[in-house]
Amino acid sequence: MKLFVFGDSYADTGNLPSSVSKSWKQPYGITFPGKPSGRFSDGRVLTDYIASFVGIRSPWPYQLKNFNTKTTRYGINFAHGGTGVFKTLVDQPNMTTQIDFFQQLINNNVYTIQNLSSSFALVSLAGNDYSAYLANNGRFEDLPGFTRSVINQLMLNLKRIKGFGIKKIGITGIEPLGCLPINTASAAYANCNAAQNNFSQFHNQLLKQSIGALNNESAAPVFIYLDLYTAFLSALKTKQNPPGNLSNKLRPCCIGLKGEDCGLVDKNGNKKYEVCENPKHSFFWDSIHPSNAGWRAIYSSLKRSLHPFLP
Repeated sequence: MKLFVFGDSYADTGNLPSSVSKSWKQPYGITFPGKPSGRFSDGRVLTDYIASFVGIRSPWPYQLKNFNTKTTRYGINFAHGGTGVFKTLVDQPNMTTQIDFFQQLINNNVYTIQNLSSSFALVSLAGNDYSAYLANNGRFEDLPGFTRSVINQLMLNLKRIKGFGIKKIGITGIEPLGCLPINTASAAYANCNAAQNNFSQFHNQLLKQSIGALNNESAAPVFIYLDLYTAFLSALKTKQNPPGNLSNKLRPCCIGLKGEDCGLVDKNGNKKYEVCENPKHSFFWDSIHPSNAGWRAIYSSLKRSLHPFLP
Protein backbone atom coordinates (compact mmCIF):
# COMPACT_ATOMS: atom_id res chain seq x y z
CA MET A 1 0.00 0.00 0.00
CA LYS A 2 1.21 3.49 -0.87
CA LEU A 3 0.13 6.98 0.15
CA PHE A 4 0.22 9.95 -2.23
CA VAL A 5 -0.14 13.36 -0.60
CA PHE A 6 -1.18 16.70 -2.13
CA GLY A 7 -1.77 20.06 -0.50
CA ASP A 8 -0.21 22.43 1.99
CA SER A 9 1.65 22.74 5.30
CA TYR A 10 -0.80 20.57 7.22
CA ALA A 11 0.48 17.65 5.14
CA ASP A 12 3.96 18.78 3.98
CA THR A 13 6.84 16.71 5.41
CA GLY A 14 9.72 18.56 3.79
CA ASN A 15 8.99 19.88 0.29
CA LEU A 16 9.58 23.59 0.81
CA PRO A 17 13.22 24.57 0.15
CA SER A 18 15.22 25.31 3.27
CA SER A 19 16.18 28.67 1.73
CA VAL A 20 12.58 29.94 1.93
CA SER A 21 10.92 28.04 4.76
CA LYS A 22 11.07 28.46 8.53
CA SER A 23 10.12 24.77 8.79
CA TRP A 24 13.82 23.92 8.28
CA LYS A 25 14.93 26.20 11.13
CA GLN A 26 15.03 25.71 14.86
CA PRO A 27 12.95 25.18 16.94
CA TYR A 28 10.83 23.26 14.39
CA GLY A 29 11.13 19.51 14.82
CA ILE A 30 12.31 19.61 18.45
CA THR A 31 9.87 16.87 19.51
CA PHE A 32 10.25 14.73 16.36
CA PRO A 33 12.69 13.91 14.85
CA GLY A 34 14.68 16.12 17.25
CA LYS A 35 15.78 18.62 14.59
CA PRO A 36 14.09 20.63 11.80
CA SER A 37 12.75 18.30 9.10
CA GLY A 38 10.67 20.62 6.93
CA ARG A 39 7.49 19.94 8.90
CA PHE A 40 5.49 22.91 10.16
CA SER A 41 5.34 21.59 13.70
CA ASP A 42 7.54 20.61 16.61
CA GLY A 43 6.97 17.05 15.43
CA ARG A 44 4.63 15.03 13.25
CA VAL A 45 1.89 16.38 10.98
CA LEU A 46 -1.34 14.83 9.69
CA THR A 47 0.44 12.85 6.94
CA ASP A 48 2.61 11.03 9.49
CA TYR A 49 -0.34 9.97 11.62
CA ILE A 50 -2.41 8.75 8.68
CA ALA A 51 0.55 6.78 7.31
CA SER A 52 1.04 5.12 10.70
CA PHE A 53 -2.68 4.28 10.84
CA VAL A 54 -2.39 2.11 7.72
CA GLY A 55 0.94 0.65 8.82
CA ILE A 56 3.38 2.35 6.48
CA ARG A 57 6.18 4.88 6.84
CA SER A 58 5.47 8.50 5.96
CA PRO A 59 6.03 8.87 2.19
CA TRP A 60 9.16 10.47 0.79
CA PRO A 61 8.93 14.24 0.01
CA TYR A 62 8.96 14.85 -3.76
CA GLN A 63 11.53 17.67 -3.64
CA LEU A 64 14.17 15.33 -2.21
CA LYS A 65 14.11 13.50 -5.59
CA ASN A 66 16.48 10.48 -5.64
CA PHE A 67 13.62 8.17 -6.65
CA ASN A 68 14.35 4.47 -6.28
CA THR A 69 12.56 1.41 -4.95
CA LYS A 70 13.41 2.44 -1.39
CA THR A 71 12.25 6.07 -1.60
CA THR A 72 9.08 5.33 -3.59
CA ARG A 73 8.06 2.25 -1.61
CA TYR A 74 5.48 4.02 0.55
CA GLY A 75 4.32 6.60 -2.00
CA ILE A 76 5.35 10.23 -2.47
CA ASN A 77 4.41 13.44 -0.65
CA PHE A 78 3.86 16.34 -3.07
CA ALA A 79 2.36 18.80 -0.53
CA HIS A 80 4.00 22.23 -0.33
CA GLY A 81 3.43 24.52 2.66
CA GLY A 82 1.60 27.75 1.88
CA THR A 83 0.01 26.56 -1.36
CA GLY A 84 -3.59 26.06 -2.46
CA VAL A 85 -5.56 25.17 -5.56
CA PHE A 86 -4.73 28.59 -7.06
CA LYS A 87 -1.72 30.87 -6.82
CA THR A 88 -1.22 31.99 -3.22
CA LEU A 89 1.15 34.29 -1.34
CA VAL A 90 3.81 31.56 -1.51
CA ASP A 91 5.51 31.04 -4.87
CA GLN A 92 5.53 27.25 -4.77
CA PRO A 93 3.79 24.48 -6.78
CA ASN A 94 0.02 24.65 -6.35
CA MET A 95 -2.12 21.51 -6.31
CA THR A 96 -2.45 21.33 -10.10
CA THR A 97 1.34 21.40 -10.45
CA GLN A 98 1.72 18.84 -7.67
CA ILE A 99 -0.58 16.50 -9.61
CA ASP A 100 1.49 17.22 -12.74
CA PHE A 101 4.56 15.97 -10.83
CA PHE A 102 2.64 12.80 -9.97
CA GLN A 103 1.64 12.29 -13.59
CA GLN A 104 5.28 12.63 -14.68
CA LEU A 105 6.28 9.83 -12.30
CA ILE A 106 3.49 7.64 -13.66
CA ASN A 107 4.53 8.43 -17.25
CA ASN A 108 8.10 7.45 -16.32
CA ASN A 109 6.81 4.09 -15.02
CA VAL A 110 7.84 4.80 -11.44
CA TYR A 111 4.43 3.42 -10.46
CA THR A 112 2.37 0.73 -12.19
CA ILE A 113 -1.40 0.43 -12.55
CA GLN A 114 -1.28 -2.29 -9.87
CA ASN A 115 0.60 0.06 -7.51
CA LEU A 116 -1.99 2.78 -7.96
CA SER A 117 -5.08 0.61 -7.63
CA SER A 118 -3.97 -0.52 -4.17
CA SER A 119 -2.94 2.96 -3.06
CA PHE A 120 -4.74 5.89 -1.50
CA ALA A 121 -4.34 9.66 -1.51
CA LEU A 122 -4.54 12.44 1.07
CA VAL A 123 -5.56 15.90 -0.16
CA SER A 124 -5.11 18.79 2.28
CA LEU A 125 -6.64 22.24 1.79
CA ALA A 126 -6.30 24.40 4.90
CA GLY A 127 -7.16 27.87 3.59
CA ASN A 128 -4.14 29.47 1.89
CA ASP A 129 -6.30 30.42 -1.11
CA TYR A 130 -8.46 32.51 1.22
CA SER A 131 -5.46 34.19 2.87
CA ALA A 132 -4.24 35.20 -0.58
CA TYR A 133 -7.70 36.37 -1.66
CA LEU A 134 -8.12 38.61 1.39
CA ALA A 135 -4.57 39.94 1.08
CA ASN A 136 -5.19 40.85 -2.56
CA ASN A 137 -8.79 42.07 -2.24
CA GLY A 138 -9.25 43.01 1.39
CA ARG A 139 -13.00 42.45 1.15
CA PHE A 140 -15.27 39.72 2.45
CA GLU A 141 -18.25 40.54 0.21
CA ASP A 142 -17.23 38.33 -2.72
CA LEU A 143 -15.74 35.56 -0.60
CA PRO A 144 -18.68 33.12 -1.08
CA GLY A 145 -18.27 33.33 -4.85
CA PHE A 146 -14.54 32.76 -4.54
CA THR A 147 -15.22 29.80 -2.24
CA ARG A 148 -17.23 28.16 -5.03
CA SER A 149 -14.29 28.70 -7.39
CA VAL A 150 -11.95 27.05 -4.88
CA ILE A 151 -14.25 24.04 -4.43
CA ASN A 152 -14.80 23.69 -8.19
CA GLN A 153 -11.05 23.65 -8.85
CA LEU A 154 -10.55 21.17 -6.03
CA MET A 155 -13.14 18.86 -7.60
CA LEU A 156 -11.24 18.97 -10.92
CA ASN A 157 -8.07 18.05 -9.03
CA LEU A 158 -9.79 15.15 -7.28
CA LYS A 159 -11.10 13.79 -10.57
CA ARG A 160 -7.58 13.84 -11.98
CA ILE A 161 -6.20 11.90 -9.01
CA LYS A 162 -9.02 9.36 -9.31
CA GLY A 163 -8.26 9.08 -13.02
CA PHE A 164 -4.87 7.57 -12.21
CA GLY A 165 -6.67 4.57 -10.73
CA ILE A 166 -6.49 5.43 -7.03
CA LYS A 167 -9.47 3.88 -5.28
CA LYS A 168 -9.55 5.86 -1.99
CA ILE A 169 -8.98 9.62 -1.68
CA GLY A 170 -9.29 11.49 1.62
CA ILE A 171 -9.99 15.23 1.51
CA THR A 172 -9.69 17.45 4.56
CA GLY A 173 -12.33 19.97 5.44
CA ILE A 174 -11.05 23.35 6.57
CA GLU A 175 -10.15 23.68 10.22
CA PRO A 176 -11.99 26.26 12.40
CA LEU A 177 -10.07 29.28 11.08
CA GLY A 178 -11.34 31.42 13.95
CA CYS A 179 -9.49 29.24 16.46
CA LEU A 180 -6.03 29.61 14.89
CA PRO A 181 -3.71 31.63 17.14
CA ILE A 182 -3.11 34.12 14.32
CA ASN A 183 -6.81 34.98 14.62
CA THR A 184 -7.17 34.73 18.42
CA ALA A 185 -4.07 36.74 19.39
CA SER A 186 -6.05 40.00 19.39
CA ALA A 187 -8.35 38.46 22.00
CA ALA A 188 -5.38 37.33 24.11
CA TYR A 189 -5.97 33.76 22.91
CA ALA A 190 -9.11 33.66 25.04
CA ASN A 191 -11.71 32.54 22.50
CA CYS A 192 -12.29 31.65 18.86
CA ASN A 193 -13.61 34.10 16.26
CA ALA A 194 -17.20 33.05 15.52
CA ALA A 195 -17.45 34.79 12.12
CA GLN A 196 -14.33 33.05 10.82
CA ASN A 197 -15.56 29.71 12.11
CA ASN A 198 -18.88 30.29 10.34
CA PHE A 199 -16.97 30.80 7.12
CA SER A 200 -15.10 27.52 7.68
CA GLN A 201 -18.45 25.77 8.06
CA PHE A 202 -19.71 27.37 4.84
CA HIS A 203 -16.66 26.09 2.95
CA ASN A 204 -17.05 22.63 4.47
CA GLN A 205 -20.75 22.42 3.64
CA LEU A 206 -20.01 23.14 -0.03
CA LEU A 207 -17.12 20.69 0.06
CA LYS A 208 -19.23 17.87 1.51
CA GLN A 209 -21.98 18.44 -1.07
CA SER A 210 -19.45 18.41 -3.92
CA ILE A 211 -17.74 15.26 -2.63
CA GLY A 212 -21.15 13.59 -2.36
CA ALA A 213 -21.89 14.49 -5.97
CA LEU A 214 -18.54 13.03 -7.10
CA ASN A 215 -19.20 9.80 -5.20
CA ASN A 216 -22.62 9.54 -6.85
CA GLU A 217 -20.87 9.61 -10.23
CA SER A 218 -18.60 6.72 -9.18
CA ALA A 219 -19.45 3.05 -9.13
CA ALA A 220 -18.17 2.93 -5.53
CA PRO A 221 -17.46 5.71 -3.01
CA VAL A 222 -13.90 6.84 -3.74
CA PHE A 223 -13.83 10.18 -1.92
CA ILE A 224 -13.75 10.36 1.88
CA TYR A 225 -14.42 13.62 3.72
CA LEU A 226 -12.08 14.13 6.67
CA ASP A 227 -13.82 16.45 9.12
CA LEU A 228 -10.90 18.53 10.36
CA TYR A 229 -13.29 21.18 11.68
CA THR A 230 -15.00 18.87 14.17
CA ALA A 231 -11.73 17.08 14.98
CA PHE A 232 -10.06 20.39 15.90
CA LEU A 233 -12.96 21.49 18.11
CA SER A 234 -13.22 18.06 19.72
CA ALA A 235 -9.49 18.00 20.48
CA LEU A 236 -9.58 21.54 21.85
CA LYS A 237 -12.42 20.66 24.24
CA THR A 238 -11.11 17.27 25.36
CA LYS A 239 -9.51 17.03 28.80
CA GLN A 240 -6.79 14.45 28.51
CA ASN A 241 -4.23 12.98 30.85
CA PRO A 242 -0.51 13.74 30.27
CA PRO A 243 1.19 13.76 27.85
CA GLY A 244 -1.97 14.96 26.12
CA ASN A 245 -2.90 17.46 28.81
CA LEU A 246 -3.31 20.42 26.49
CA SER A 247 -3.43 23.54 28.63
CA ASN A 248 -4.19 27.11 27.45
CA LYS A 249 -5.06 25.53 24.14
CA LEU A 250 -5.47 28.56 21.89
CA ARG A 251 -2.04 29.97 22.78
CA PRO A 252 0.79 28.67 20.57
CA CYS A 253 3.86 27.06 22.10
CA CYS A 254 6.30 28.97 19.88
CA ILE A 255 5.47 32.66 19.74
CA GLY A 256 7.20 35.77 18.39
CA LEU A 257 8.34 38.26 20.99
CA LYS A 258 6.86 41.20 19.05
CA GLY A 259 4.43 39.47 16.77
CA GLU A 260 7.11 37.87 14.59
CA ASP A 261 6.92 34.31 13.31
CA CYS A 262 8.25 31.37 15.26
CA GLY A 263 11.81 30.55 14.20
CA LEU A 264 12.96 34.06 13.27
CA VAL A 265 16.31 35.39 14.48
CA ASP A 266 17.90 38.82 14.10
CA LYS A 267 21.10 39.54 12.18
CA ASN A 268 23.15 38.69 15.26
CA GLY A 269 21.46 35.30 15.60
CA ASN A 270 19.38 36.28 18.61
CA LYS A 271 16.01 34.55 18.84
CA LYS A 272 12.97 36.71 18.15
CA TYR A 273 10.66 34.09 19.59
CA GLU A 274 10.14 32.04 22.74
CA VAL A 275 9.15 28.40 23.14
CA CYS A 276 6.88 27.09 25.88
CA GLU A 277 8.34 24.87 28.56
CA ASN A 278 6.68 21.68 27.34
CA PRO A 279 5.37 21.46 23.74
CA LYS A 280 3.61 18.20 24.67
CA HIS A 281 1.12 20.29 26.62
CA SER A 282 0.33 22.66 23.73
CA PHE A 283 -2.31 22.11 21.08
CA PHE A 284 -0.88 24.72 18.71
CA TRP A 285 2.79 24.88 17.83
CA ASP A 286 2.88 28.28 16.07
CA SER A 287 0.34 30.86 14.90
CA ILE A 288 -1.24 28.50 12.34
CA HIS A 289 -0.11 24.93 12.88
CA PRO A 290 -0.95 22.29 15.50
CA SER A 291 1.83 20.78 17.58
CA ASN A 292 2.82 17.11 17.53
CA ALA A 293 0.43 16.61 20.48
CA GLY A 294 -2.25 18.67 18.74
CA TRP A 295 -2.09 16.58 15.59
CA ARG A 296 -2.20 13.40 17.65
CA ALA A 297 -5.40 14.62 19.34
CA ILE A 298 -6.91 15.59 15.95
CA TYR A 299 -5.93 12.23 14.50
CA SER A 300 -7.63 10.45 17.42
CA SER A 301 -10.85 12.26 16.53
CA LEU A 302 -10.46 11.40 12.84
CA LYS A 303 -9.65 7.71 13.32
CA ARG A 304 -13.19 6.47 12.72
CA SER A 305 -13.38 8.12 9.28
CA LEU A 306 -9.99 6.67 8.29
CA HIS A 307 -11.15 3.03 8.32
CA PRO A 308 -12.04 3.02 4.59
CA PHE A 309 -8.30 3.48 3.92
CA LEU A 310 -7.52 0.08 5.43
CA PRO A 311 -7.10 -2.79 2.91
